[in-house]
Amino acid sequence: MNYKFTGEFECRLDAKGRLKLPHAIVAKLGGNENLKFTINRGFEKHLMLYPNDVWEMKSVEINQLNIYSTKQRQAIRYFYRGATELAVDASERINIPNNLLEYAGIEQDVILFAYNNQIEVWDKNIYNAILNEEPEHAEEIASIIAAAIGLKDPEGLR
Repeated sequence: MNYKFTGEFECRLDAKGRLKLPHAIVAKLGGNENLKFTINRGFEKHLMLYPNDVWEMKSVEINQLNIYSTKQRQAIRYFYRGATELAVDASERINIPNNLLEYAGIEQDVILFAYNNQIEVWDKNIYNAILNEEPEHAEEIASIIAAAIGLKDPEGLR
């Protein structure tokens, strides 16, 4: 499935630690009836939220790694660490486990950074601090993106 999520959404955990999902995200998934996500730790200090069908596709890819290779076993563990299935309730909320909230430093205010088929879940202060920092290697990042999309250089010359 290709949901083509796009956007940044400001959210807040309620008093019971539940996160109300933006309606725009729920609507892209066809409503909240029987809607489930899987959440796990991200590569940086954030969480990754996947619709379950996307999680299944990612799992198929990860499960092709060689369990007889120490490095690949570590990669498998890294990917699956903290993975938890979450059901969306009738009020379009999910309940993120405390251990994952602690990992990501999430206290109350949350930014959902949605792109393609996945959603990054960030503590608002951590997310804003990262955005406010000028990347040391901005030109290198631009070159990586340009190469990945088939451009010869960041200025767009083919």
